[in-house]
Amino acid sequence: MKGGTAEPMNLITRQAILRKYVRMQPIERTSPPSNAIKDKVLISPHGIGIGTLARALRAGGVHAAACSLYQDQYSYLSDICLNLNQHPMVLRKAIRDAFLEEALETYDIFHFRFGATFTGDKRDLKTMAARGKKLVVHHCGDEARILSVARSFNNPYVQSREAWPEERIRANMKLLTACVDHVIINDHELLPHVESYYKRVHIVPYAIDAKQFKPEYPSPNATPLVVHAPSHRRVKGTDFVLNAVERLQKEGHKFQFQLVEKMPHEQAKQLYQKATIVIDQLTVGTYANLSMEAMAMGKPVICHIREDLRDSFPPGLPIVGANPDTIYEVLRDVLRRPDEWGRLGAAGRRYVEQNHNYEKVARMLIDVYKQL
Repeated sequence: MKGGTAEPMNLITRQAILRKYVRMQPIERTSPPSNAIKDKVLISPHGIGIGTLARALRAGGVHAAACSLYQDQYSYLSDICLNLNQHPMVLRKAIRDAFLEEALETYDIFHFRFGATFTGDKRDLKTMAARGKKLVVHHCGDEARILSVARSFNNPYVQSREAWPEERIRANMKLLTACVDHVIINDHELLPHVESYYKRVHIVPYAIDAKQFKPEYPSPNATPLVVHAPSHRRVKGTDFVLNAVERLQKEGHKFQFQLVEKMPHEQAKQLYQKATIVIDQLTVGTYANLSMEAMAMGKPVICHIREDLRDSFPPGLPIVGANPDTIYEVLRDVLRRPDEWGRLGAAGRRYVEQNHNYEKVARMLIDVYKQL
């Protein structure tokens, strides 16, 4: 099989495999509005965002499900989890092929995030295309961010993950675009990286259900707690954060600091809730889930936003900009202005409510799906 899909298996065998090894949660749906689509959507293969998008679509009346291939810190948020990393390779292939056959019979639109599909060689895309399925890729970051391109935008700070060198990124996008014409990106930062590969580029912002996050605006009278939660220290600029924190504390600035790493998501959110200031990444030049969750909780956020991208975001982005060269001064300045913490927190909450809400993102996704 070598990464491809196997011959169709017996229906009874397939369903027995799915019942035994695959976690599937019941999916609640609302009545579809008149502008909803009838197509059934499957969003995969991993990450916090697939469940968020599926729930946003369901809130808009679309039959949508999120499928995680592997069990990880975010897979509990998905409707379906294949748990492939819990089994030996031969069994993994059987589970994957059983689910893929079931999915081909169930879903009309396949939405792939992070440049990954069900098979490493992307052979499954050919099968889906041959069956008349509608396909869209959704790039979110490192898997599409070509370092030489990123640094050409006056951003010497940007880093790439070791797993995604330029050659691999380019080869992967060539494989994807052999079968897929449409790509979704979350903002303009990735546009120059993908536009020469895909025929159609759609910009759809991240989605967040702000109602799931209770805002707790920082008190100007409490000892501030600064939180930084890197998924990858070098890419997020963590060493620069740690150096700035150490320097400020040695100078006598009174605040607590919490580094959040390798922690279950729900536990991490509890720490964000207690934070006064949240520091996101300092190198890429845009923001993502951590900034959104912190803003939804009413926290001032420090993050590197490239100056040439500022105007591409909706008006009122309240993120305080900082990069590796300025994080010490920026953090010191924010700590010195406790009367501003509440205002920044409230502005962040309004921003995500207005620009990242389920209804808005679902409408934009539906519009993309109609064009496939």
